[in-house]
Amino acid sequence: MTQNLTPEEAAAYLGVKTQTLAAWRYRGGGPAFVKLGTRLVRYRREDLDAWTASHLHVRTDQPAPAA
Repeated sequence: MTQNLTPEEAAAYLGVKTQTLAAWRYRGGGPAFVKLGTRLVRYRREDLDAWTASHLHVRTDQPAPAA
């Protein structure tokens, strides 16, 4: 079963501020999210995990992944 997280819960899970998630939603490049209606935003835990895994590096001199 998919667990939907609020932006506050998702931010805590990722260790970022809720404002950072809002900026990523606006600009793109952040984790996938679900928009229910005109304002209600939720994040699926598996999408947060997938997004985090897509940003995995093994060296500091690697370029940032393409958004």
